[in-house]
Amino acid sequence: MTPENLAHLHRLVFTCPPPWSAREFATFLYDPSCFLLSHAQDEEVLSFGLFRVVADEAELLTLATAPHARRQGLARDVLGRGLAQAQARGAAQCFLEVSAQNDAAILLYQSFGFFEVGRRKSYYQASDGRGVDALVFRAIIG
Repeated sequence: MTPENLAHLHRLVFTCPPPWSAREFATFLYDPSCFLLSHAQDEEVLSFGLFRVVADEAELLTLATAPHARRQGLARDVLGRGLAQAQARGAAQCFLEVSAQNDAAILLYQSFGFFEVGRRKSYYQASDGRGVDALVFRAIIG
């Protein structure tokens, strides 16, 4: 799985927040505190999650699923495995940011015990120029 594959899927999925470049993914993949979990089929990335663990805290940096691969439990599987791996690496809690408009992701995160601990007003910019809040979520995992 290459940074280019990841950036391609990220572009398909995200406009707000803006998608990451292959260079940004390469930087994270090179970082030993980060790890990637994914589902792929015939060289196509269907879903992936990028996590980082520092000390006793984990962060879900991004989670993406191809539009045609949704509603198959791929993101749920990646998130569950990622939280288990983060806990195995010593994390006791996990944080993430999610667009306040991403109802499906919010429901997924809440089903894993994530809850809102903060809100960043107008953190993202929508394609029409208006600000979109980022919700900061936390879950106890260890």
